[in-house]
Amino acid sequence: MDFGGLVIVLVAFLAVLVTLFQAVRMVPQGSKWVVERLGKFHRALSPGLNLLVPFIDRVAFKATTKDIVLEIPSQEVITKDNVVIVANAVAYINILNPEKAVYGVEDYELAIRTLVQTSLRSIVGEMTLDDALSSREQIKAKLKTQISDDIAYWGITLKTVEIQDIQPSGTMQQAMEEQAAAERQRRATVTRADGEKTAAILEADGRLEASRRDAEAKVVLAEATKTALSKVSDAIKDKELPAMYLLGEKYVEAVSDISQSSNSKIIVLPSDIPAAVRGIMNNSK
Repeated sequence: MDFGGLVIVLVAFLAVLVTLFQAVRMVPQGSKWVVERLGKFHRALSPGLNLLVPFIDRVAFKATTKDIVLEIPSQEVITKDNVVIVANAVAYINILNPEKAVYGVEDYELAIRTLVQTSLRSIVGEMTLDDALSSREQIKAKLKTQISDDIAYWGITLKTVEIQDIQPSGTMQQAMEEQAAAERQRRATVTRADGEKTAAILEADGRLEASRRDAEAKVVLAEATKTALSKVSDAIKDKELPAMYLLGEKYVEAVSDISQSSNSKIIVLPSDIPAAVRGIMNNSK
């Protein structure tokens, strides 16, 4: 065989290999391939061995039938009470009809992310801050309801959507911390003021009670003194000696107290104590 014949054989062999490569396709498990025939959708290839018409059919898109996890980026959302919160989510989707997914929308992943973000803003915007922070299941249910119908047109089903994180923004957190600190300070001030007020009232009540008791004691003492004086007066009547004895006794006690005082250095005693007592009695008559 000459050189020209060898070249023809090689070319024919290569043509057969290329034809076989174009005609036979092995689709892996968990995938579906979209085939176009002359630029138009023809069919979707299932996992396994598939035969195509060489140079007429071509694999235009390769899609997975496994669940796809889509991270939804964090975004700032304004609640019903004008509070800015940061929320993000994660969506689990599955492609049921690859041809609808690739021909129904330019980029189904981008479309679903945008749809989730838009729906999340709409749902949280109708809730207050407290409701948004405590109602993740409610937000999740509303998201799934709103999104499922939209993406079903693209041949995609939404398995579930989870709210990963939802919390006030950094500025709002700082404001809430300052508000909480101010509230704690206010409560401490009120508690301290109430304590001081209660202490003052108790102290005033104590002084009032002490004054009342002192007054009652003075009244009792005065009554006792009056009674004692009356009894002494009735006992001695016009008798001079008992009166002199009593007055002398009180006088001696007073002089004794004066003598024991550290500030008293000179004690003056009358020369005639009985005469002094008698003079006091005469002056009292």
